[in-house]
Amino acid sequence: MMLPASVRILALCQALYTIAISIQLTLTGLAGLQLASNKAWATLPFSLIILTAAITTLFAAHWLQRIGRRSGFLTGALLGAAGGLLAFLAMQQRSFGLLCVAALFSGGFQAFAQYYRLAAADSVAAACKGRAIATVLTGGVLAALLGPWLAKSTQGWLPGVLFGGAYLTASAMGIATAALIYFGYRPTPCAVSENAAAETPRPLRRIIRSPVFVAALANNVVAYAIMVCVMTATPLAMLGCGFGIADGAGVIQWHMLGMFAPALVAGKLVQRFGAGTLALTGMGLLLAASLIAGHSLTLPAFYLALLLLGVGWNFMFVAGSTLLALSYRDSERGKTQACSEFTTSILAASASLAAAPLLQQFGWARLNALVPWLLLLPLLATLYERLKSRGRSDGPAC
Repeated sequence: MMLPASVRILALCQALYTIAISIQLTLTGLAGLQLASNKAWATLPFSLIILTAAITTLFAAHWLQRIGRRSGFLTGALLGAAGGLLAFLAMQQRSFGLLCVAALFSGGFQAFAQYYRLAAADSVAAACKGRAIATVLTGGVLAALLGPWLAKSTQGWLPGVLFGGAYLTASAMGIATAALIYFGYRPTPCAVSENAAAETPRPLRRIIRSPVFVAALANNVVAYAIMVCVMTATPLAMLGCGFGIADGAGVIQWHMLGMFAPALVAGKLVQRFGAGTLALTGMGLLLAASLIAGHSLTLPAFYLALLLLGVGWNFMFVAGSTLLALSYRDSERGKTQACSEFTTSILAASASLAAAPLLQQFGWARLNALVPWLLLLPLLATLYERLKSRGRSDGPAC
């Protein structure tokens, strides 16, 4: 069965968003360093993107349900366009305060874009949700590689404005996303039975205690926290081992390829073997990445560990998102998604901020030694969900 056109549109939106946010995250720390009078505040705009995205996810879910996905995603895309334009103006006027404001808008774009995959999942039958989620994530494959490259190649387009060309490119990605949503995106919600539509929404406390939601949240939160923490610490660890900045950039580029390329097959894997099996496979890959990173400080070891880290994150994230989409009824969508995405974003942001202090205190090997202990939570939650869901039918094959 072919997926609806709306899923393919969302995959293209994911690609444009990934390019835009890659440019923002690549350059904003450097831009802050150029503009901040007190260099201790140089990373504030970068942190504001992450924290704003985390906080806004709580609002975005309710806004999407209230005004509709098309209008809601259009709001997010316009925030992205404004963020890139304001960052350009900040560099033109050499205003650190304006750069911080631009970061707030970019964080808002990131928050809305996190719901692309869930919108795709909600538009298909239960058996197709994993495939729809993976299809949207494939939009990040080329974008993950193009984003940093565009940041480097376009930053000098306007000689009088440092990073001006790159920030205008990020703004253009937001405009292109808005145009794609306005002219091409038509939400196609999956039909529900009359009985299901008439059911009274359950309290959130009851939903979050269900085994399927617990497994979904455990996979998403732990996978994101591990991935963000280790990825953020990697360039610092490599510099400490004597490798250059170019080596670190190459490792991160392969890591980002590992994050998105598996989405090309993850949809078929989750459809054939189930979300639980895919999640357990992802945990195995994260465990392997931590063992390789903890036992070798060679350049090939960094490459292999970060590649496996990306693939393991992808498998766990696709599986967790699939379980999340199975945990709520349509009338419960907004509050359930908001709870999950807010929790995941806040803890991922905390992991990013904690990466450098943890690396400094424990070192690279001991930092990676924490990974197996963290994986116990999604492991137990996933096994329990599989036990409780035996015999559950997700409907006809997609």
